[in-house]
Amino acid sequence: MLRQLKPFIPSGPDFAKSKQFFLDLGFQLDWEAAGLAQLTLGGATFLLQDFHHQEMQENLMMFVTVADLDAWWRHMGESGVLDQYPEVRAKEPTLYPWGQREVHLIDPAGVCWHFA
Repeated sequence: MLRQLKPFIPSGPDFAKSKQFFLDLGFQLDWEAAGLAQLTLGGATFLLQDFHHQEMQENLMMFVTVADLDAWWRHMGESGVLDQYPEVRAKEPTLYPWGQREVHLIDPAGVCWHFA
């Protein structure tokens, strides 16, 4: 059966900037090759790909569970990424009609990350 899911996430037009954003957010760089980097934080791993397709990026969403949503929100603020990257947007912990509390984060490429 399945053991792991490791999505390829587009970096947008600036691979180095996108990689640095995730490092600043607390991810660790596991390895890097030409145009590809594996990043991990806790139990979440993804492959950052040097790929830019604006429409695709703005329609791609990732769902990530965290142990404590309020602590994650504080971590995001303390990391400095919300101030350091002007194109990045975030919405504080919000209870949605479907009964889920989530933090939404738009990364430098335009990908929307749902943390719950």
